[in-house]
Amino acid sequence: MKILIVLTSHDQLGETGEKTGFWLEELAAPYYRFIDAGAEVTLASPKGGQPPLDPKSGTQDAQTEATRRFEADDQAMRALAKTVPLSEVNIENFDAVFYPGGHGPLWDLANDENSIHLIQQTLQANKPVALVCHAPGVLKNVKNTEGKPVVAGKNVTGFSNSEEAAVGLTNIVPFLVEDMLKENGGKYSKAEDWQVHVQQDGLLITGQNPASSAATADALLKLLK
Repeated sequence: MKILIVLTSHDQLGETGEKTGFWLEELAAPYYRFIDAGAEVTLASPKGGQPPLDPKSGTQDAQTEATRRFEADDQAMRALAKTVPLSEVNIENFDAVFYPGGHGPLWDLANDENSIHLIQQTLQANKPVALVCHAPGVLKNVKNTEGKPVVAGKNVTGFSNSEEAAVGLTNIVPFLVEDMLKENGGKYSKAEDWQVHVQQDGLLITGQNPASSAATADALLKLLK
């Protein structure tokens, strides 16, 4: 069982001068769900190499058992420092793809041709794709075989407008994940802010927020069993 995890390479939070990137727990929790299930995990990003960590996800308050395990894991940290450039990824070598969030993906992966192509190829090969928190925003420009938005008519979730408002970034992000999913024809649903919520529709799995990271990974593993 081989799983590809795709991370952002974008580190600028709009025009704020602040840094962004991927959210540590949304990588760490699924990473260990996969590793502990016996999967072989490869990390990739648009630019390759070390992807930027959202500094807010590295604070003491944001730490979990999984994040502490990841940061103490030499093998995991080495893999993170040497992510494979997306342009070099061949989906034939993987059974599934997982996208962690953080705000970074809204700027780069949502418009990255290699990422768009990767998701389309994966689904067309009858392999699952799972995305959590802001990562469902990466589906913005992905089309299905009929040329329609891949989320059209699908049960989906992702970081909610109320959660974005709670972190004060509604007017900073390039688009709101909830709004985009609805505009692209998705059947969007959500739980209360910061509660676990996962949707699966066929091969497409989406999770609402950081709290949903492990559950989103579990849903992906269930499809691979």
